[in-house]
Amino acid sequence: MLKRIDLGRNYRNHKEEYLKAIEAVCEETAFSGGRFADKFDEEFAAYLGVRAAAGVDNGTSALQLAMLALGVGEGDEVIVPANTYIASAWGPTYTGATPVFVDCTKDTWEIDPDRIEEKITEKTKAIIGVHLYGQPFEFGKVKEIAERHGLFIVEDCAQSHGAKYEGRMTGTLGDLGCFSFYPGKNLYAFGEGGSVVSDKEEYIDAINTWKNQGCKVTYYHDVVGYNMRMEGIQGAVLSVSLKYLDEWTRRRKEIGERYIREIKNPRITMQAHPANTEPVYHLFVIMVPEAEQFVEYMAGKGIECHRHYPVPCHLQKAYAHLGYREGDCPNAEYLAAHCVTLPLFPEMEEEEVEMVIEACNKYEG
Repeated sequence: MLKRIDLGRNYRNHKEEYLKAIEAVCEETAFSGGRFADKFDEEFAAYLGVRAAAGVDNGTSALQLAMLALGVGEGDEVIVPANTYIASAWGPTYTGATPVFVDCTKDTWEIDPDRIEEKITEKTKAIIGVHLYGQPFEFGKVKEIAERHGLFIVEDCAQSHGAKYEGRMTGTLGDLGCFSFYPGKNLYAFGEGGSVVSDKEEYIDAINTWKNQGCKVTYYHDVVGYNMRMEGIQGAVLSVSLKYLDEWTRRRKEIGERYIREIKNPRITMQAHPANTEPVYHLFVIMVPEAEQFVEYMAGKGIECHRHYPVPCHLQKAYAHLGYREGDCPNAEYLAAHCVTLPLFPEMEEEEVEMVIEACNKYEG
């Protein structure tokens, strides 16, 4: 069975480097925060071209701390795409704010700028834009709206490491960029990890205090803080992987662009990729009329597919109290009902790519 993503191949390819990095952390017993986590912060900020990065324990914490840094809290509202992983909405929720869900476009499946302003109220404080599946959202239009209404923009870059919008790295466009290094991301840790990045160092300084139990100096707690430090082992592993990210991204692009060129089945609809963006194909999501049937068909061909994400955020039970109903975000709802994710990871062999393309083209429903 061809896996949707096979992390074991990456580990085996770089096993000696990974184990050497982990051993160095163990020798120094620098397990929580410390030199190796700090080193990765510096390297990641330099890679993106931002002034500072704050490594944290996961991408969800990154979103929560970004909200805190912007002063988002009780009584505030934050615009969030309906089509995204639920963690995008947890950030404002954890600070006491209310996520306000906006539909996606019919073609890119990213947040629809034309639907944002109708959701803005006097309580709106920020917009979270998600570069979903590794495809940058239409930042330019969102920025115009944010500036018109005096709103912050937070980029959820959990799936867009290395992607670009008009030549600029995602994570460097808005007030803050939030990354996840969950296993399976384009850049991933051996467990959990995340980062908040910004050119505004005052935000990163505040986040570094919050994530470290509210301390700048050990045992002196300036604010009510959290235990959200990045682990040293994760920092060391990420430092190894960051060296190869561009190489892995090139291979992802090769596979993704080949899928686009060679999958010709009219029953399959693909995500649009505007010319002013450079996607990194974290997930290669398609739409088919019979999603579950297609997944079963591909499994029969020895190909594992997944579904990202079968229930849009506004219809999740966790947010039932907000009163959303079916039909409120029709594009996101249609995508959720028809989405399937094809295998795509840098270590795929050419014959495996061909196998996926052939199976897709032979699907008849």
